[in-house]
Amino acid sequence: MIKTKTGEYRRASLALALGSFLVFCNLYIVQPMLPLIANKFSASATATNWLLAAGTLSLALTLVPWAIYSERVGRRKVMLLSLFLVPLVGLVMLLADTLLMMVLARVVMGVALAGFTAVAVAFMAEEFSPEALILAVGGYISANSLGGIFGRIYGAAVSDHWGWQAAVAGMALFSFIGALLVRQLLPAQQHFRPQQANLQQHGQTVLMHLRQPSLWLAMLIGGINFALFINLYTVTGFRLVAPPYSFPVSWTGLIFLCYLSGTLTAKLSGWWSQYYSAIKGLLLGTTVSLLGMWCATYDSIISIVIGLLLISSGAFFTHSLAYAWVSQQAKTAKATATALYLVHYYVGGSLGGFYLIACWQYGGWSGVLAAGMALYSAIYWLCWRLNACIDSRPIMAKQV
Repeated sequence: MIKTKTGEYRRASLALALGSFLVFCNLYIVQPMLPLIANKFSASATATNWLLAAGTLSLALTLVPWAIYSERVGRRKVMLLSLFLVPLVGLVMLLADTLLMMVLARVVMGVALAGFTAVAVAFMAEEFSPEALILAVGGYISANSLGGIFGRIYGAAVSDHWGWQAAVAGMALFSFIGALLVRQLLPAQQHFRPQQANLQQHGQTVLMHLRQPSLWLAMLIGGINFALFINLYTVTGFRLVAPPYSFPVSWTGLIFLCYLSGTLTAKLSGWWSQYYSAIKGLLLGTTVSLLGMWCATYDSIISIVIGLLLISSGAFFTHSLAYAWVSQQAKTAKATATALYLVHYYVGGSLGGFYLIACWQYGGWSGVLAAGMALYSAIYWLCWRLNACIDSRPIMAKQV
């Protein structure tokens, strides 16, 4: 097993973090462009949201197939195949000249990105020691936030000055170089055992995970948490380009620097798990995020920035704990379990966009607050159910 404070751990964790960084750069590069593209194609905010939702939805729907494929051929092969497909799809996107073609290209991009996302944590769960796993997952998710920050700011700045084609072409080149580095750094698997199960058996495995309340409830928490987090940012982007602010897209892209607070709290989640209850951590993260949404209510740039910092801090803390929880609670087929978590995560993010953006279009920020409160209340209820589920387990089962 790969242990902390070793050269192998540093190389492996760096490779996984870099791969994660590349995935989230490519997934979210279009988010700050949405107001710009809405104007270009004379489309509504809801219609333009398909550019983001198409990528996250197709990613979500292909996570489990990628995970099943990895059970046969290995996690490392799947991760590398995924990363090398990404720049190819990016170049295909350059051929798109309508909103529909861009959406279809984003669908294919989501499929390519899903491979790495589906199995990275399963690779860590199999190859890393328990202590190294907790720290590595925190670092991996921190890289998620850094990738999201860089991709969004890069996309906003380049598209505002040179057009979206230049942004996509530059990201494709960057992704290819990054994929080569991951291939060089990522160690071969030592503890993977291929499974030759048929499709029916994999289906039974999926149902087994979904029927386990301690897993499914955490998956739902992750999905709702992400629905709030990513789409509160999207709504804020539309809010800042509209009067009275009327900021250019390149300026609004800077709000994603607030993700840096999430980078910190994702790392802190590993420390929290060593001393405190994960469920209490989920409640803490949700509360911090909720406070951020209310803080952003005030029509002050300072209040909005503080609100986004709190939203990021709480959401990444919650996500890290829920993600690690699923990987630890699943006793078999860990890749399928973590992929299922991410299915809920990204479907929540995709559907939450249409929900919150519609509330923004028809009710302004007051509508967003009402919709957000409903989702935060759902997370609190799910945490209560998860805690009740754990408390009701037999003593011997709790000790495992």
